[in-house]
Amino acid sequence: MNPNFEDIGREFVKQYYLIFDNQDTRPSIVNFYNAQNSLLTFEGKQLQGAPSIMEKFGSLGFKNINRIITTVDSQPTLDGGVLISVLGRLQCDDDPPHEFTQTFILQPVQGSFVLMHDIFRLGLHDLP
Repeated sequence: MNPNFEDIGREFVKQYYLIFDNQDTRPSIVNFYNAQNSLLTFEGKQLQGAPSIMEKFGSLGFKNINRIITTVDSQPTLDGGVLISVLGRLQCDDDPPHEFTQTFILQPVQGSFVLMHDIFRLGLHDLP
């Protein structure tokens, strides 16, 4: 297990949102994902591979994101990777702010990491 999992998780989250939240740099977020095997579950919709993931991100329709990170919790995985759980609040353009949660699994590949699993949910509740 990777003994630096907390530092890796914290730095990954900082870098990921720095790139994703800026509309000019957002397209380069593709570099975190594996072209064929990365998985994203976005609000219940599952996508596989960097091209499909980027197509989804491109269809979201917002330009600006203001994000506040409340917590970043990380755990080491048995293969040397890192499981990361993020809790926070975000506001897209002029929409009201919403709570969100995002979970990442980084897999070690040739001395670096690839984002293999990404699950995102807004904190909205559809109660009957």
